[in-house]
Amino acid sequence: MKQVTINNSFITLIVLDYGAVIQKILVKDKNGESTNVVVGYDYPSKYLKDEFFLGACVGRYAGRISNGGFELDREQFHLHSNNGVHLHGGKNNFSKQHWKITEVNYKEDPFVKLQYHSKHLEEGYPGNLTATVTYKLVGNALHVIHEATTDRTTVVNLTNHSYFRLDNETFIDDYELQLNCPEMLETTEQLIPTGASKSVRGSEYDFVKQRRIGSTRLDTPFAIDLSSDKAAEVSSKKTGIGMKVYTNQPAVVVYTPGGFPAICFETQNYPDAPNQKHFPSSVLKPGEKYHNIAIFKFDLVL
Repeated sequence: MKQVTINNSFITLIVLDYGAVIQKILVKDKNGESTNVVVGYDYPSKYLKDEFFLGACVGRYAGRISNGGFELDREQFHLHSNNGVHLHGGKNNFSKQHWKITEVNYKEDPFVKLQYHSKHLEEGYPGNLTATVTYKLVGNALHVIHEATTDRTTVVNLTNHSYFRLDNETFIDDYELQLNCPEMLETTEQLIPTGASKSVRGSEYDFVKQRRIGSTRLDTPFAIDLSSDKAAEVSSKKTGIGMKVYTNQPAVVVYTPGGFPAICFETQNYPDAPNQKHFPSSVLKPGEKYHNIAIFKFDLVL
């Protein structure tokens, strides 16, 4: 397993070739102390048995797909599923693969680029897919750029699954959260979108205006207000670290795990889009390029 460290005057980033994992993001808190703002393992070998997708690139399709598969070009494709639900690309998804480090730049705007070739019918998906993820430091922001090409019509939806933890508290209740998301996707008990969306106004999911997370726990797909490219903002008063999330994607799945204090911002297409024809299309055809960018910008909130 290979490990790469890049840095500038604001951020130090440590990346693994296994799962294209973000192992650490180090930024300065209000006292000038270096703070790791993502949950991760100190020893890279621990990721081989990780079941939380810690810091990994998730694919070939992030989120949930219903009915154990989907139909594409009049052909049915069957995916690994539990009780009919396919999650985060299947049993041996992108987070469990060894990626190839293809380029590292240590100079201005440092970056590391990784690549993975997913073979036709891997986990049931059609097409030989070449996926790349580039982690680039630009000032006080981390740019995560997912790209992909295919030799056959397929579906693709990639995201980074970092769990952000802005301090060492045992709860995230005091985090201030703002979501540029006036609507959420209605979901079933299995967290599969029904196809309908609903307003968050007045509900526990209403973070349109910044407020404390409090006791609210989330595993929720939100539709981003596309009049702005900012999807979310979160901060901790204890460390003074704030983070803004920007993306070119239509949705963000906000997830707060039950086992440890953290919050994920999985910027992506709508879950189950392959089975919901009125959702934004997740189809990628030969000759096209999939391009998904997320920017995590760090500031001090004093």
